[in-house]
Amino acid sequence: MMSPFLVKICGLSTPESLEWALSAGADLVGFVHFPKSPRHLPAESAAALARQVGTRAKTVVLTVDAEDGLLDHLVTTIAPDAIQLHGRETPERVAEVRRRLGLTVIKALGIGSAEDVASARPYAGTADLLLYDAKPPKGATRPGGLGVTFDWSLLAGAPTPFLLSGGLDPTNVDEAVRRVRPSGVDVSSGVESAPGQKSEARIRAFVAAARAANEEG
Repeated sequence: MMSPFLVKICGLSTPESLEWALSAGADLVGFVHFPKSPRHLPAESAAALARQVGTRAKTVVLTVDAEDGLLDHLVTTIAPDAIQLHGRETPERVAEVRRRLGLTVIKALGIGSAEDVASARPYAGTADLLLYDAKPPKGATRPGGLGVTFDWSLLAGAPTPFLLSGGLDPTNVDEAVRRVRPSGVDVSSGVESAPGQKSEARIRAFVAAARAANEEG
């Protein structure tokens, strides 16, 4: 799955928004299967979008602390290229999922301190790719940074390869790429006009800015 630099657009939920991401040149397109999220998609709906993708990008299904039965159902129904584990999955669980499913596994980790970066080290080698997100605030009902950034300097020396996420949008992704030099970037709410509603203009601007910053070095 890895290319020199990856751009992932997550939380896509309509044929139109998916087409915007594909035509903008996204490498990875993500479908969320988590009922508490405003971007949640039933497996059958995600499967229809995955068929629309074809070979133009890699498909990723995001789950949160999913049990084996649900993972099997999602893989059978959607046939994704990768599974993103966005819950409290342990390194052992990540390795087990990767072994059972035989798919690329992305593990998302919330970062808010140096301790969080240290806690990420056991995941290196168990997941194919790490995703560093902002740590959710206390009391949050959903994982992820919920549209806020974190201190990128914490990632100095963090396990690689990784995607950078958390509060990225078309106005700051260029700075993020130049400062952090990630293997790629991931965005969801940062390319929306309202929760769960993607913006074509913001998707195109995000992809273009990320690509330009990476090429500039």
